[in-house]
Amino acid sequence: MKKWLLGLASLSLVLSACSNNEGGDEANADSKSGGGDDTLTMVWYPNESGNELKDARDEIGGIIEEATGKTVEHELTTDYAIAIESLVNDNADIAFTGAEGYIQAKERNDAIEPMVVPSGESGTLDDAMYYSWFAALPENMEQYEGEDGEYALDNFKDKKFSFVSASSTSGFKVPGSTLVSHFGEQEGYEDLSIENISQNGNLFSEVMFGNSHQGSAVNLLTEKADLAAFCDTCVENYVELSEGEENTVGAIYKVSEDAAAPFENLAGEEFGILSATPVLNAPFVANTNTLSEEEITEITEVMASEEVANNEKIFVPEDAEGGLFTKSADEKFVEVEDEWFDPVRELGQ
Repeated sequence: MKKWLLGLASLSLVLSACSNNEGGDEANADSKSGGGDDTLTMVWYPNESGNELKDARDEIGGIIEEATGKTVEHELTTDYAIAIESLVNDNADIAFTGAEGYIQAKERNDAIEPMVVPSGESGTLDDAMYYSWFAALPENMEQYEGEDGEYALDNFKDKKFSFVSASSTSGFKVPGSTLVSHFGEQEGYEDLSIENISQNGNLFSEVMFGNSHQGSAVNLLTEKADLAAFCDTCVENYVELSEGEENTVGAIYKVSEDAAAPFENLAGEEFGILSATPVLNAPFVANTNTLSEEEITEITEVMASEEVANNEKIFVPEDAEGGLFTKSADEKFVEVEDEWFDPVRELGQ
């Protein structure tokens, strides 16, 4: 198994939130007012806005309704920016974001606070992480090898690259910071930064955004991009392991036969993993401008309860298909503070 050349330890334990929006019950996130007397507005990223995750969204909404006595209205989005703007402008009460999206929202609206994140197998924050991938088509992986046979970032130069969104942690902030850290010390790339790496010609011949992790993977599989960044949990409902070990360099994944949109015409297509970097899990966040302290406490307590931890519509069994979160051991939601996301804030600084 090939090992990634670079020391990515400094980037381990940082985050994203990752399912495709098929439109169905989508509403315009800019058109609502959060914190109404009888309703709560919950906004979702494109990754979690797909019809295949409707049952999980509805179950979470139902639990919040029971805790608060208010009706939950789900805002489904097609762009990270829409979800973030909804929080910033007090048009949403609750959201499931990535670490970077939460940080961006809080920088513009200090009333945004994290409530819980899904834990790791231990049931704690210690292993509350998923993985950010650099991926390529299997037939092209060899061209990214260095002289020693290991994959090398140097060979990424001048390729067509797909990120997820500028507000994505595992689909932009983590991979972008990795690339800037590596190339920034090389001649000709002294001015490379997380702000300009997405511009054509600065490092890559062409840069594109998938607007979701699924979209970035599709850009790779349809050969619009030579390389792509996306996360493991965001595509796990659409792909299966074909070769190697999960979340390890050299592993090959293929699109499942019954994969939903946007993979419905890509069954059997494969991609390979060039790197896998641990990333902090995504938070559910609350807007203290539109929710009372009592409401936030009620929502946080019920989300972190054993009842929710044992709810198989939210934490689906490991061998089950679909679902937003997987239960393989002691996974549950755990309370989290703002400081937990500081490693993400420090990326690119």
